[in-house]
Amino acid sequence: MPKKFKIHLTRKAQDDLEHIFSYIASDNINNAKKFILELEEKIYSLDTSPERSPYIPENIFFGTNYRHLIHKKYRAIYKINNDSVYILRVLHGSKLLEL
Repeated sequence: MPKKFKIHLTRKAQDDLEHIFSYIASDNINNAKKFILELEEKIYSLDTSPERSPYIPENIFFGTNYRHLIHKKYRAIYKINNDSVYILRVLHGSKLLEL
């Protein structure tokens, strides 16, 4: 049986998801619901193999070991710590992570 990781969304990541939902919902509420559900499903799938996603390019600047999971034009940036995955931010792919 594969190791299970616990998924934690930081407050900042939760705020990001709410902002994305509001942005999409301003055009179409059903699309917003569908998109967020798909994105959350992908995020929670990290519980079995979080190492599958690549490291973020910003690691060079920050000296971090963050990874990102891509979903359409967005990326969920996270770190792995022991048996936990911490979702730090959910950003549009055109934006760089700021610490």
